[in-house]
Amino acid sequence: MEFSEHIKTANVEDVVLRQPLQPPARGTLCVTGHHLLFSDREECASRQVLLLIRNIDAIEKSVENLSVYSAQFSKAGCGERPPDLSLQDQWGISSPEQHYKQTKELHNSWRLSSVNRDYSVCPSYPQTVIVPKNIDDDVLKKSAKFRQGGRFPVLCYYHRKNGAVIMRSSQPLTGANRKRCWEDEQLLHAVIEGSDKGYIIDTRSSQQAQQNRMAGGGFESKSSYSRWKRLHRQMERGKALQESLIKLVEALGDASHNMDRWLSKLDNSKWLSHVQMALLTAGLLAECVERDGHSVLVHGSEGTDCSLLISTLAQLIMDPCCRSLEGFLALLEREWVQAGHPFQQRCGHSAYSHTRPQQESPVFLLLLDCVWQLWNQFPLALGFSEALLLRLATEAYASDYGTFLCNNHQERWALAVTENTHCLFQALLRPREREYYSNSLHEHTELAIWPSVHPQSLQLWKGFFLRWTQQGRQLQEAQEEIRTMVMTLGKLALS
Repeated sequence: MEFSEHIKTANVEDVVLRQPLQPPARGTLCVTGHHLLFSDREECASRQVLLLIRNIDAIEKSVENLSVYSAQFSKAGCGERPPDLSLQDQWGISSPEQHYKQTKELHNSWRLSSVNRDYSVCPSYPQTVIVPKNIDDDVLKKSAKFRQGGRFPVLCYYHRKNGAVIMRSSQPLTGANRKRCWEDEQLLHAVIEGSDKGYIIDTRSSQQAQQNRMAGGGFESKSSYSRWKRLHRQMERGKALQESLIKLVEALGDASHNMDRWLSKLDNSKWLSHVQMALLTAGLLAECVERDGHSVLVHGSEGTDCSLLISTLAQLIMDPCCRSLEGFLALLEREWVQAGHPFQQRCGHSAYSHTRPQQESPVFLLLLDCVWQLWNQFPLALGFSEALLLRLATEAYASDYGTFLCNNHQERWALAVTENTHCLFQALLRPREREYYSNSLHEHTELAIWPSVHPQSLQLWKGFFLRWTQQGRQLQEAQEEIRTMVMTLGKLALS
Protein backbone atom coordinates (compact mmCIF):
# COMPACT_ATOMS: atom_id res chain seq x y z
CA MET A 1 0.00 0.00 0.00
CA GLU A 2 1.32 3.44 -0.92
CA PHE A 3 1.96 5.99 1.83
CA SER A 4 -0.63 8.35 0.33
CA GLU A 5 -3.34 5.74 0.94
CA HIS A 6 -2.69 5.97 4.70
CA ILE A 7 -3.33 9.71 4.85
CA LYS A 8 -6.62 10.37 6.63
CA THR A 9 -6.25 14.14 7.06
CA ALA A 10 -4.22 16.04 4.47
CA ASN A 11 -4.25 19.49 6.15
CA VAL A 12 -3.71 20.29 9.82
CA GLU A 13 -4.37 23.84 10.99
CA ASP A 14 -2.78 25.75 13.87
CA VAL A 15 0.51 23.83 13.79
CA VAL A 16 3.56 25.33 15.52
CA LEU A 17 6.96 24.93 13.87
CA ARG A 18 10.02 25.32 16.08
CA GLN A 19 13.49 25.42 14.54
CA PRO A 20 16.88 26.09 16.13
CA LEU A 21 17.74 29.78 16.55
CA GLN A 22 14.45 30.94 14.99
CA PRO A 23 11.22 32.15 16.57
CA PRO A 24 8.26 29.71 16.54
CA ALA A 25 5.92 29.97 13.55
CA ARG A 26 2.24 29.06 13.50
CA GLY A 27 0.58 27.87 10.29
CA THR A 28 -0.83 24.96 8.28
CA LEU A 29 0.80 21.55 7.78
CA CYS A 30 -0.03 19.77 4.52
CA VAL A 31 0.77 16.04 4.17
CA THR A 32 1.24 14.54 0.69
CA GLY A 33 2.49 11.18 -0.51
CA HIS A 34 6.04 12.47 -0.74
CA HIS A 35 6.36 15.77 1.19
CA LEU A 36 5.38 17.63 4.32
CA LEU A 37 4.63 21.28 3.55
CA PHE A 38 4.41 23.84 6.33
CA SER A 39 3.00 27.22 5.39
CA ASP A 40 3.10 30.22 7.72
CA ARG A 41 -0.06 32.27 7.08
CA GLU A 42 0.99 35.40 8.94
CA GLU A 43 1.31 38.38 6.63
CA CYS A 44 4.29 39.90 8.46
CA ALA A 45 6.47 36.80 8.33
CA SER A 46 5.48 34.48 5.51
CA ARG A 47 7.48 31.24 5.62
CA GLN A 48 7.30 27.90 3.83
CA VAL A 49 9.17 24.72 4.68
CA LEU A 50 9.18 21.75 2.31
CA LEU A 51 10.45 18.43 3.68
CA LEU A 52 10.85 15.12 1.90
CA ILE A 53 9.08 12.38 3.85
CA ARG A 54 11.93 9.93 3.24
CA ASN A 55 14.23 12.31 5.13
CA ILE A 56 12.24 12.15 8.36
CA ASP A 57 14.22 10.03 10.80
CA ALA A 58 11.64 9.42 13.54
CA ILE A 59 8.17 10.49 14.71
CA GLU A 60 6.68 10.23 18.20
CA LYS A 61 3.34 11.33 19.62
CA SER A 62 4.82 13.74 22.13
CA VAL A 63 3.91 17.40 22.33
CA GLU A 64 6.77 18.04 24.76
CA ASN A 65 9.34 16.87 22.21
CA LEU A 66 7.94 18.83 19.30
CA SER A 67 10.90 21.23 19.24
CA VAL A 68 13.36 18.33 19.16
CA TYR A 69 11.77 16.80 16.10
CA SER A 70 11.45 20.17 14.43
CA ALA A 71 15.22 20.48 14.86
CA GLN A 72 15.67 17.00 13.37
CA PHE A 73 13.56 18.01 10.39
CA SER A 74 15.76 21.02 9.71
CA LYS A 75 18.92 18.91 10.01
CA ALA A 76 17.52 16.40 7.56
CA GLY A 77 17.19 19.20 5.05
CA CYS A 78 14.43 21.51 3.95
CA GLY A 79 14.15 23.92 1.08
CA GLU A 80 12.05 26.50 -0.67
CA ARG A 81 9.92 25.77 -3.70
CA PRO A 82 11.64 25.98 -7.12
CA PRO A 83 11.75 29.41 -8.76
CA ASP A 84 9.52 30.19 -11.69
CA LEU A 85 11.32 28.03 -14.25
CA SER A 86 9.76 26.56 -17.36
CA LEU A 87 9.79 22.81 -17.97
CA GLN A 88 10.31 23.67 -21.63
CA ASP A 89 13.81 25.00 -20.91
CA GLN A 90 16.83 22.95 -21.94
CA TRP A 91 17.71 20.60 -19.06
CA GLY A 92 21.27 20.72 -17.80
CA ILE A 93 24.26 22.94 -18.52
CA SER A 94 26.72 20.41 -19.94
CA SER A 95 26.76 17.21 -22.00
CA PRO A 96 29.41 14.93 -23.54
CA GLU A 97 28.61 16.48 -26.93
CA GLN A 98 29.11 20.03 -25.63
CA HIS A 99 32.26 19.06 -23.76
CA TYR A 100 33.72 17.45 -26.91
CA LYS A 101 32.78 20.44 -29.06
CA GLN A 102 34.34 22.92 -26.64
CA THR A 103 37.59 20.92 -26.30
CA LYS A 104 38.81 21.23 -29.89
CA GLU A 105 42.16 19.58 -29.05
CA LEU A 106 40.28 16.28 -28.71
CA HIS A 107 39.16 16.14 -32.32
CA ASN A 108 42.36 14.68 -33.79
CA SER A 109 42.63 11.59 -31.59
CA TRP A 110 39.25 11.20 -29.87
CA ARG A 111 35.67 10.73 -30.98
CA LEU A 112 32.12 10.70 -29.69
CA SER A 113 30.59 7.24 -29.52
CA SER A 114 26.86 6.53 -29.19
CA VAL A 115 27.50 2.83 -28.45
CA ASN A 116 25.39 3.24 -25.30
CA ARG A 117 22.47 4.95 -27.04
CA ASP A 118 19.93 2.50 -25.56
CA TYR A 119 21.84 1.96 -22.27
CA SER A 120 22.33 -1.72 -23.14
CA VAL A 121 26.14 -1.54 -22.87
CA CYS A 122 26.31 0.33 -19.55
CA PRO A 123 23.20 1.49 -17.63
CA SER A 124 25.21 3.95 -15.51
CA TYR A 125 26.87 5.75 -18.44
CA PRO A 126 25.25 8.48 -20.56
CA GLN A 127 24.18 7.67 -24.11
CA THR A 128 27.28 9.32 -25.58
CA VAL A 129 30.87 8.91 -24.39
CA ILE A 130 34.32 10.10 -25.54
CA VAL A 131 36.77 7.36 -26.60
CA PRO A 132 39.96 7.01 -28.73
CA LYS A 133 39.25 7.65 -32.40
CA ASN A 134 40.84 4.41 -33.63
CA ILE A 135 38.72 2.20 -31.33
CA ASP A 136 35.43 1.04 -32.86
CA ASP A 137 32.19 0.31 -31.02
CA ASP A 138 32.61 -3.48 -31.18
CA VAL A 139 35.80 -3.17 -29.15
CA LEU A 140 33.98 -0.97 -26.64
CA LYS A 141 31.20 -3.54 -26.23
CA LYS A 142 33.66 -6.36 -25.52
CA SER A 143 35.62 -4.19 -23.12
CA ALA A 144 32.36 -3.36 -21.32
CA LYS A 145 31.64 -7.07 -20.77
CA PHE A 146 35.07 -7.33 -19.15
CA ARG A 147 34.42 -4.45 -16.71
CA GLN A 148 32.07 -4.49 -13.71
CA GLY A 149 28.70 -2.96 -14.52
CA GLY A 150 29.81 -2.41 -18.13
CA ARG A 151 31.86 0.65 -17.14
CA PHE A 152 34.58 0.45 -19.80
CA PRO A 153 37.33 3.13 -19.81
CA VAL A 154 36.05 6.52 -21.03
CA LEU A 155 37.63 9.96 -21.16
CA CYS A 156 36.66 12.51 -18.52
CA TYR A 157 39.45 15.11 -18.80
CA TYR A 158 41.93 16.33 -21.44
CA HIS A 159 44.85 18.44 -20.22
CA ARG A 160 45.43 21.17 -22.79
CA LYS A 161 48.99 21.88 -21.63
CA ASN A 162 50.44 18.48 -22.55
CA GLY A 163 47.69 16.31 -24.04
CA ALA A 164 47.56 13.87 -21.11
CA VAL A 165 44.12 12.58 -20.17
CA ILE A 166 42.19 11.17 -17.24
CA MET A 167 40.11 8.06 -17.94
CA ARG A 168 37.78 6.30 -15.52
CA SER A 169 36.22 2.86 -15.43
CA SER A 170 35.29 0.05 -13.05
CA GLN A 171 37.48 -2.92 -12.14
CA PRO A 172 38.30 -5.59 -14.76
CA LEU A 173 36.65 -8.97 -14.21
CA THR A 174 39.84 -11.03 -14.32
CA GLY A 175 38.72 -13.38 -11.55
CA ALA A 176 40.76 -16.11 -9.91
CA ASN A 177 41.67 -17.56 -13.32
CA ARG A 178 43.29 -14.26 -14.42
CA LYS A 179 41.10 -13.89 -17.49
CA ARG A 180 42.19 -11.48 -20.22
CA CYS A 181 40.31 -9.31 -22.69
CA TRP A 182 42.24 -8.37 -25.81
CA GLU A 183 39.80 -5.59 -26.67
CA ASP A 184 40.20 -3.98 -23.24
CA GLU A 185 43.98 -4.11 -23.58
CA GLN A 186 43.71 -2.61 -27.06
CA LEU A 187 41.53 0.24 -25.74
CA LEU A 188 43.98 1.18 -23.01
CA HIS A 189 46.94 0.84 -25.38
CA ALA A 190 45.28 3.37 -27.69
CA VAL A 191 44.98 5.87 -24.83
CA ILE A 192 48.76 6.13 -24.38
CA GLU A 193 49.79 5.60 -27.99
CA GLY A 194 52.92 7.66 -28.58
CA SER A 195 53.73 7.81 -24.86
CA ASP A 196 56.13 5.68 -22.87
CA LYS A 197 53.67 4.77 -20.11
CA GLY A 198 50.48 5.56 -18.23
CA TYR A 199 49.34 5.15 -14.65
CA ILE A 200 46.43 3.24 -13.14
CA ILE A 201 45.32 4.65 -9.79
CA ASP A 202 43.36 1.95 -7.98
CA THR A 203 41.40 3.38 -5.02
CA ARG A 204 41.63 0.03 -3.23
CA SER A 205 44.54 -1.40 -1.30
CA SER A 206 46.50 -4.19 -2.98
CA GLN A 207 44.96 -6.64 -0.52
CA GLN A 208 41.43 -5.46 -1.27
CA ALA A 209 42.07 -5.80 -5.00
CA GLN A 210 43.33 -9.36 -4.49
CA GLN A 211 40.21 -10.19 -2.47
CA ASN A 212 38.02 -8.77 -5.24
CA ARG A 213 39.89 -10.92 -7.77
CA MET A 214 39.04 -14.07 -5.83
CA ALA A 215 35.37 -12.96 -5.92
CA GLY A 216 35.37 -12.44 -9.70
CA GLY A 217 36.72 -8.90 -9.92
CA GLY A 218 40.35 -7.96 -10.12
CA PHE A 219 42.94 -5.56 -11.51
CA GLU A 220 45.11 -5.02 -14.59
CA SER A 221 48.12 -7.37 -14.56
CA LYS A 222 51.60 -6.13 -15.44
CA SER A 223 52.00 -8.74 -18.17
CA SER A 224 48.79 -7.82 -20.02
CA TYR A 225 49.05 -4.05 -19.54
CA SER A 226 52.84 -3.72 -19.72
CA ARG A 227 52.90 0.04 -20.40
CA TRP A 228 50.66 0.87 -17.47
CA LYS A 229 51.99 1.21 -13.92
CA ARG A 230 49.45 0.43 -11.21
CA LEU A 231 49.35 2.49 -7.98
CA HIS A 232 47.14 1.49 -5.05
CA ARG A 233 45.71 4.17 -2.76
CA GLN A 234 43.19 2.81 -0.27
CA MET A 235 40.14 5.02 0.16
CA GLU A 236 37.28 4.07 2.45
CA ARG A 237 33.77 3.97 1.05
CA GLY A 238 30.39 2.47 1.86
CA LYS A 239 29.65 1.51 5.44
CA ALA A 240 33.05 2.64 6.80
CA LEU A 241 32.55 6.16 5.46
CA GLN A 242 28.96 6.31 6.68
CA GLU A 243 29.98 5.22 10.18
CA SER A 244 32.70 7.87 10.17
CA LEU A 245 30.14 10.60 9.49
CA ILE A 246 27.79 9.24 12.16
CA LYS A 247 30.60 9.32 14.74
CA LEU A 248 31.44 12.88 13.74
CA VAL A 249 27.81 13.95 14.16
CA GLU A 250 27.70 12.29 17.58
CA ALA A 251 30.86 14.14 18.57
CA LEU A 252 29.36 17.45 17.46
CA GLY A 253 26.30 16.77 19.61
CA ASP A 254 28.35 16.08 22.75
CA ALA A 255 27.13 18.55 25.39
CA SER A 256 29.67 17.62 28.07
CA HIS A 257 31.97 20.60 27.32
CA ASN A 258 34.95 18.33 28.01
CA MET A 259 37.86 19.25 25.72
CA ASP A 260 39.68 15.90 25.93
CA ARG A 261 36.45 14.00 25.25
CA TRP A 262 35.62 16.23 22.25
CA LEU A 263 39.07 15.87 20.70
CA SER A 264 39.03 12.11 21.27
CA LYS A 265 35.62 11.73 19.61
CA LEU A 266 36.67 13.91 16.68
CA ASP A 267 39.81 11.82 16.19
CA ASN A 268 37.91 8.52 16.50
CA SER A 269 35.47 9.57 13.78
CA LYS A 270 38.40 9.63 11.27
CA TRP A 271 36.42 12.03 9.06
CA LEU A 272 39.33 14.40 8.56
CA SER A 273 41.52 11.39 7.74
CA HIS A 274 39.15 10.59 4.87
CA VAL A 275 39.38 14.21 3.73
CA GLN A 276 43.16 14.03 3.86
CA MET A 277 43.31 10.77 1.89
CA ALA A 278 40.97 12.09 -0.81
CA LEU A 279 43.04 15.26 -1.29
CA LEU A 280 46.28 13.27 -1.18
CA THR A 281 45.11 10.84 -3.87
CA ALA A 282 43.69 13.64 -6.03
CA GLY A 283 47.03 15.43 -5.69
CA LEU A 284 48.82 12.29 -6.88
CA LEU A 285 46.50 12.08 -9.89
CA ALA A 286 47.03 15.75 -10.72
CA GLU A 287 50.80 15.36 -10.34
CA CYS A 288 50.88 12.46 -12.81
CA VAL A 289 49.00 14.56 -15.39
CA GLU A 290 50.18 18.13 -14.72
CA ARG A 291 53.83 17.62 -13.77
CA ASP A 292 54.77 14.30 -15.38
CA GLY A 293 52.57 14.54 -18.48
CA HIS A 294 51.26 10.97 -18.21
CA SER A 295 47.70 9.79 -18.81
CA VAL A 296 45.89 8.10 -15.92
CA LEU A 297 43.09 5.54 -15.57
CA VAL A 298 41.18 5.76 -12.27
CA HIS A 299 39.02 3.00 -10.82
CA GLY A 300 38.16 1.08 -7.69
CA SER A 301 35.55 -1.66 -7.75
CA GLU A 302 32.38 -0.17 -9.24
CA GLY A 303 33.93 3.13 -10.32
CA THR A 304 30.92 5.19 -9.19
CA ASP A 305 32.24 6.70 -5.95
CA CYS A 306 35.90 7.30 -5.08
CA SER A 307 36.90 7.35 -8.76
CA LEU A 308 34.57 10.30 -9.34
CA LEU A 309 35.74 11.95 -6.12
CA ILE A 310 39.44 12.10 -6.98
CA SER A 311 38.85 12.82 -10.67
CA THR A 312 36.75 15.87 -9.75
CA LEU A 313 39.26 17.15 -7.22
CA ALA A 314 42.18 16.66 -9.62
CA GLN A 315 40.42 18.73 -12.28
CA LEU A 316 39.80 21.51 -9.76
CA ILE A 317 43.49 21.46 -8.84
CA MET A 318 44.69 21.66 -12.45
CA ASP A 319 42.07 23.43 -14.54
CA PRO A 320 41.08 27.07 -13.91
CA CYS A 321 37.98 26.60 -16.10
CA CYS A 322 36.57 24.21 -13.50
CA ARG A 323 36.98 26.80 -10.73
CA SER A 324 34.41 29.30 -11.99
CA LEU A 325 30.82 29.01 -10.76
CA GLU A 326 29.51 27.71 -14.08
CA GLY A 327 32.60 25.56 -14.68
CA PHE A 328 32.29 23.89 -11.28
CA LEU A 329 28.59 23.10 -11.76
CA ALA A 330 29.33 21.71 -15.24
CA LEU A 331 32.09 19.58 -13.70
CA LEU A 332 29.66 18.17 -11.13
CA GLU A 333 27.13 17.45 -13.84
CA ARG A 334 29.71 15.54 -15.95
CA GLU A 335 31.52 13.73 -13.17
CA TRP A 336 28.62 12.88 -10.84
CA VAL A 337 25.22 13.17 -12.48
CA GLN A 338 26.12 11.91 -15.96
CA ALA A 339 28.87 9.56 -14.76
CA GLY A 340 26.45 7.52 -12.70
CA HIS A 341 26.96 8.28 -9.01
CA PRO A 342 23.96 6.54 -7.34
CA PHE A 343 22.57 9.54 -5.44
CA GLN A 344 19.32 7.79 -4.56
CA GLN A 345 21.18 4.98 -2.78
CA ARG A 346 24.01 7.00 -1.27
CA CYS A 347 21.96 9.96 0.03
CA GLY A 348 18.81 8.21 1.26
CA HIS A 349 18.90 9.56 4.82
CA SER A 350 20.85 12.06 6.86
CA ALA A 351 23.56 11.05 9.32
CA TYR A 352 20.98 11.45 12.10
CA SER A 353 18.90 8.59 10.77
CA HIS A 354 18.14 5.43 12.73
CA THR A 355 17.84 3.60 9.39
CA ARG A 356 21.15 2.99 7.64
CA PRO A 357 20.72 0.89 4.49
CA GLN A 358 23.71 -0.97 3.09
CA GLN A 359 24.14 1.31 0.07
CA GLU A 360 24.25 4.63 1.94
CA SER A 361 27.55 6.51 1.96
CA PRO A 362 28.34 10.25 2.14
CA VAL A 363 30.82 10.29 -0.77
CA PHE A 364 29.34 13.44 -2.31
CA LEU A 365 29.44 15.19 1.06
CA LEU A 366 33.10 14.17 1.35
CA LEU A 367 33.72 15.77 -2.04
CA LEU A 368 32.10 19.04 -0.92
CA ASP A 369 34.19 19.00 2.26
CA CYS A 370 37.37 18.53 0.19
CA VAL A 371 36.34 21.38 -2.12
CA TRP A 372 35.77 23.55 0.96
CA GLN A 373 39.32 22.72 2.11
CA LEU A 374 40.57 23.98 -1.27
CA TRP A 375 38.36 27.05 -0.95
CA ASN A 376 39.71 27.67 2.56
CA GLN A 377 43.36 27.31 1.49
CA PHE A 378 42.95 29.29 -1.76
CA PRO A 379 40.21 31.86 -1.01
CA LEU A 380 40.86 33.85 -4.19
CA ALA A 381 41.30 30.99 -6.68
CA LEU A 382 37.74 29.60 -6.68
CA GLY A 383 34.96 31.59 -8.32
CA PHE A 384 32.17 30.32 -6.05
CA SER A 385 31.38 30.85 -2.39
CA GLU A 386 31.00 28.57 0.60
CA ALA A 387 27.26 29.22 0.36
CA LEU A 388 27.19 27.22 -2.88
CA LEU A 389 28.78 24.19 -1.20
CA LEU A 390 26.28 24.41 1.65
CA ARG A 391 23.40 24.62 -0.83
CA LEU A 392 24.66 21.58 -2.75
CA ALA A 393 25.06 19.58 0.46
CA THR A 394 21.44 20.29 1.35
CA GLU A 395 20.10 19.62 -2.14
CA ALA A 396 21.83 16.21 -2.34
CA TYR A 397 19.69 14.95 0.56
CA ALA A 398 16.45 16.92 0.11
CA SER A 399 15.75 18.83 -3.07
CA ASP A 400 12.92 20.42 -4.99
CA TYR A 401 14.84 19.76 -8.21
CA GLY A 402 15.44 16.65 -10.29
CA THR A 403 19.21 16.89 -10.62
CA PHE A 404 20.06 14.47 -7.82
CA LEU A 405 17.13 12.10 -8.34
CA CYS A 406 17.68 8.42 -9.26
CA ASN A 407 20.93 6.47 -9.46
CA ASN A 408 22.00 6.86 -13.08
CA HIS A 409 21.20 8.27 -16.49
CA GLN A 410 19.06 5.31 -17.53
CA GLU A 411 16.75 5.66 -14.53
CA ARG A 412 16.31 9.39 -15.17
CA TRP A 413 15.47 8.67 -18.79
CA ALA A 414 12.99 5.90 -17.90
CA LEU A 415 11.22 8.13 -15.35
CA ALA A 416 11.26 11.21 -17.62
CA VAL A 417 13.04 13.24 -14.95
CA THR A 418 14.21 15.90 -17.41
CA GLU A 419 10.66 16.40 -18.71
CA ASN A 420 8.98 16.62 -15.32
CA THR A 421 11.46 18.39 -13.03
CA HIS A 422 13.63 21.50 -12.96
CA CYS A 423 17.44 21.45 -13.15
CA LEU A 424 19.18 22.69 -10.00
CA PHE A 425 22.31 23.82 -11.82
CA GLN A 426 20.32 25.99 -14.23
CA ALA A 427 18.50 27.58 -11.29
CA LEU A 428 21.81 28.37 -9.57
CA LEU A 429 22.98 30.24 -12.67
CA ARG A 430 20.04 32.64 -12.81
CA PRO A 431 21.25 36.26 -12.31
CA ARG A 432 20.15 36.62 -8.69
CA GLU A 433 21.50 33.24 -7.61
CA ARG A 434 24.69 33.67 -9.64
CA GLU A 435 25.43 36.90 -7.79
CA TYR A 436 24.77 35.28 -4.41
CA TYR A 437 26.85 32.15 -5.00
CA SER A 438 29.82 33.82 -6.71
CA ASN A 439 33.04 34.62 -4.88
CA SER A 440 33.35 38.40 -4.91
CA LEU A 441 37.09 38.16 -4.20
CA HIS A 442 37.86 35.73 -7.03
CA GLU A 443 41.06 36.31 -8.99
CA HIS A 444 41.62 34.12 -12.04
CA THR A 445 44.88 32.15 -12.14
CA GLU A 446 46.16 29.65 -14.71
CA LEU A 447 48.38 28.00 -12.09
CA ALA A 448 47.51 24.71 -10.45
CA ILE A 449 46.41 24.99 -6.82
CA TRP A 450 48.16 22.26 -4.83
CA PRO A 451 46.36 21.64 -1.51
CA SER A 452 48.30 21.11 1.69
CA VAL A 453 47.39 17.82 3.35
CA HIS A 454 49.34 18.35 6.56
CA PRO A 455 47.11 17.77 9.60
CA GLN A 456 47.56 21.40 10.64
CA SER A 457 46.23 22.57 7.24
CA LEU A 458 42.95 20.63 7.35
CA GLN A 459 40.07 22.05 9.35
CA LEU A 460 36.61 20.97 10.40
CA TRP A 461 34.07 22.44 7.98
CA LYS A 462 32.35 24.56 10.61
CA GLY A 463 30.02 26.22 8.12
CA PHE A 464 28.36 22.86 7.50
CA PHE A 465 28.87 20.73 10.59
CA LEU A 466 28.26 23.52 13.13
CA ARG A 467 25.59 25.48 11.29
CA TRP A 468 22.89 24.45 13.77
CA THR A 469 24.75 25.97 16.72
CA GLN A 470 24.66 29.54 17.98
CA GLN A 471 28.32 29.95 17.00
CA GLY A 472 27.60 28.71 13.49
CA ARG A 473 24.67 31.07 13.06
CA GLN A 474 26.75 34.04 14.21
CA LEU A 475 29.55 33.07 11.83
CA GLN A 476 27.07 32.82 8.97
CA GLU A 477 25.61 36.25 9.77
CA ALA A 478 29.11 37.78 9.89
CA GLN A 479 30.01 36.23 6.53
CA GLU A 480 26.80 37.53 4.98
CA GLU A 481 27.55 41.03 6.27
CA ILE A 482 31.08 40.92 4.85
CA ARG A 483 29.76 39.59 1.54
CA THR A 484 27.22 42.41 1.29
CA MET A 485 29.91 45.00 1.97
CA VAL A 486 32.26 43.55 -0.66
CA MET A 487 29.49 43.40 -3.28
CA THR A 488 28.45 46.99 -2.52
CA LEU A 489 32.03 48.22 -2.85
CA GLY A 490 32.39 46.32 -6.12
CA LYS A 491 29.30 47.93 -7.58
CA LEU A 492 30.46 51.39 -6.50
CA ALA A 493 33.84 50.79 -8.14
CA LEU A 494 32.17 49.79 -11.43
CA SER A 495 29.91 52.83 -11.40
